[in-house]
Amino acid sequence: MIMPLDYCLSNDYVNNIVAHPYNFNAGDLALYYVSFLRAVSSKISRDTLCLLVKVHGDVVVSFPMYTEALKFAQHEEKMIQTAIRALTLNIYNICDDNVYQFITTPPASIYFSDLVSSLRKQCLQLDALVNSSEDKCTHQRNKDIFLKTDKIVDDLFYFKDMLSVGESRLSRVVTQNLLSLLILPLLLPLLKLGENKGSYHISAVTSLYIVSRLLQVVGGKHLINGVAGLLLYHYMALCERDAIATNGDTAGSTGDASPLLHSLNDINIKVSGHEAEGEKEININYLLQHLNVQTSSNSHFDGSPRDDNVCIERFGIFAYLFSDNHSISLASLFLLLTLAENKDLEHFPASLLGMSQSQGLMNNCESAFLKVDGSILVRLMPQILKTLLKVLACQPPVSPPMQWHTGWFLRKVLQCQGNKLTDDNIHLFNTSYEQSRECLQKELDGCWFDHIPDTIGNEWGSCKKALELQFHVKDPLFTLELEICQQAIDGNFNSCFAWERMVDAVKVLILHLQLKALIFMGCLLEKPSLESPSDSDLGKTYSRDISSPSFGSEVSLGSGIPCRIAFSYAGVRDIYLVAVARGISGKLILAEKHPFRSQRGVVIAIAPLAGLSQPRIDEDHPTWLHLRIREFEPNFVKAKGSQSKVSTPPADGRWTLGFHSAKACETARLLILEETCKQRSSVESMLAPLLREDYLVNVLDSQGD
Repeated sequence: MIMPLDYCLSNDYVNNIVAHPYNFNAGDLALYYVSFLRAVSSKISRDTLCLLVKVHGDVVVSFPMYTEALKFAQHEEKMIQTAIRALTLNIYNICDDNVYQFITTPPASIYFSDLVSSLRKQCLQLDALVNSSEDKCTHQRNKDIFLKTDKIVDDLFYFKDMLSVGESRLSRVVTQNLLSLLILPLLLPLLKLGENKGSYHISAVTSLYIVSRLLQVVGGKHLINGVAGLLLYHYMALCERDAIATNGDTAGSTGDASPLLHSLNDINIKVSGHEAEGEKEININYLLQHLNVQTSSNSHFDGSPRDDNVCIERFGIFAYLFSDNHSISLASLFLLLTLAENKDLEHFPASLLGMSQSQGLMNNCESAFLKVDGSILVRLMPQILKTLLKVLACQPPVSPPMQWHTGWFLRKVLQCQGNKLTDDNIHLFNTSYEQSRECLQKELDGCWFDHIPDTIGNEWGSCKKALELQFHVKDPLFTLELEICQQAIDGNFNSCFAWERMVDAVKVLILHLQLKALIFMGCLLEKPSLESPSDSDLGKTYSRDISSPSFGSEVSLGSGIPCRIAFSYAGVRDIYLVAVARGISGKLILAEKHPFRSQRGVVIAIAPLAGLSQPRIDEDHPTWLHLRIREFEPNFVKAKGSQSKVSTPPADGRWTLGFHSAKACETARLLILEETCKQRSSVESMLAPLLREDYLVNVLDSQGD
C-alpha cells in the first residue's frame, strides 16, 4: 500500500511544484513557498529522500527542493532565512552518500562559501561600527554593536549545527570555507606579516573578538588546532631551533607546528589586495614560509644571552598581549585562554601549553593552561599579572567596565598563582584600591549619595557572581565595548548619568574589596551588613508625617518657610517649603496651608533632598531660589536588571521658588544645605566600616566569633 506522503513525493509532483516559475516579487508568496518547502523537508526520511532527487547512474545530478530553497538563503526577511536554515539542517541529517556528494561539490557547495562571505561582510560592518568616527553616544553605539554581533552569533550557531551533523564531507567543506575565507584572513594582521597586515582592513580588537567567539561557539578540532598552530607558530619554531642549537636534534624541542597545521594543508587564503588587484589568494604553505623568514630575521642566534620572555613578546599575538591598548591586551588574553580551555586542543606538548594528560584540562586552578610550570603563559605570568595591575592603577583611572573585566582576569591569574603578589604588585593594587575608595567618596557629594547603601546591597551579589563567572560562558563582546569606552565618553551629566556613575563607583569598590579579600584571605566576601544609624544617633527627630510624606497628605508647617511657586497648569500658588532629613532619608516638601488647620499643610510636591544638587539664588533676583530636581527613577533600571543602561533618560526638573525677602531666600537655601548635610553624615556613618583600612581584619574577627 502506497502511503499518501510517498504518493505526493513520487512522480515528480513535489518537484514540479517546487520548480514552477513563480512570481515572488509581490505579496507573501515567498513566505508561503518557503514554509511549504520546510514542511516537506521535515516529513522526508532517508528512504523517501530518493524520490526528490534525480540520479544519473549512481550520481545525483539534481535536487530541486534543495537548490530552489538556497535561492532564498540571503533573503532580507528573517523568517524566510530561518526556514531555509531549518530545511537545510533537516536535509543534512538524512542525506545518503550520493546526496552528500552532490551537496559538497560545485555548484551546490557554493552555498557554503556564500554563507561565509556573508558572515565576513557582517564582520566588516561590525568593525566599521566599532571604529566609527561619527559623533554617536556610547549607548547607541553599544546597541548597534549588540544587534550586529547578535546576527553574527546566529550565523555561528548555524555553522555549529552543520558540524554537529557529524558527516565528514559536510564538516570538511564548512571548516575549509571558514578557515580560508574568514579565520585565516583575520589572523594575518595578528601574525604581523608586513605585506599582509590589514587583510580585509579589520582592526585587531575586532579580529580577536570574532576569532574568540567563533572558537567558543563553533569549535571543532580542525579550527581549534589550526588557529593555535598559526598563533603560536613563532614560539614553537623558536623552541625547535633552540633544541637543535642546544642538543643537535629536536629531542628537547617544545613542539613542532606541523601536526597542528596539518588540517590547513593546501588551503588558499583569500585576502584583499590593492584596489586594482581586488581579492587574491595566498596558499598556507607560502604563508608558513614567510613566518619562518620572519622568525629567522628576529632570531636571537647571535651568541649573546637572551631573555626568553622578551623574545616571546616580539611575536604575533604575544605582542598584542602587552599592548598599550588595554582592550586589545585583554582581547588577546581572552583568545589565548579560549584556546587553552578548549577540549579539542591537541598535539601541544604539556611543556608548551601547560596541559597534563593525567590531570586533564581543569584542576584546582580553573585553567590548567596557566598552572603547569614551563607553559607559555606561566613563563609570562609575572608580566601578565603586572600588566593587569597597572591597568587597575592607571592615572587617571580607566573606565569602570575596563576595571571590572581586568579584575575578572586578575582573579583567574591570582587563583593560578596561589593568590601571591610581590611587594611591587601589592603597591600597585593598594594604589588602585585607594582610587576606588576615593571615587566612591566623591559620590557622597553627588546627587545620589542617599542610594549608595542600597546600591551596595543590591549590587554585591551580582558583582560577586560576575567575578566568579566561568570562562566558557563569558562573552568576548566586552572587548568591543571596552574599545568604545576608550574612544568616547558621553557628554550628558543629568541625574540619570550621575546615577550610572554612582553605580559604577559602587561596583568598582566592590571589585577591589573582593580582590583584596582574595589576596589576603584567599576567598571572596559575602554581602556586608550595613547598619543604619539609630534614632538616638540622629539627634533631632520628626513626626512620622514629616519623615515619610506622600502627595496629598498632611504635614506640620512648624519648620516651613513661606514662599510662592508658579505652575504652568495651576498658576501662582502660596506654599511652604519644608526640608527634613531623618537618617539616610531626606525630603524637600512643598505644602499648601490647610484651609481649616493653621499649623498644618497639604503636600503638593515632594523632591529627594539629596537630588537638589546646589540650591542657587538668582543673581538678578535675590528673592528667587533655583532648585534642580532629580526626576530619574532608578527602580526602572533595577526592574530591567543591574546592567541596564537608559539611552534616553528624562530631563531633570527645575523649580524656582519666590520668597518675600532676600533674607528669607538665603534662610531657605541654608536650611536645605543643613538638612542635606545631616543626611549625608548619616550615609557616611553607615559606610564608614566598609571604607576603613581594617575592614578585612574586622571581617576575620567576626568570622572567628
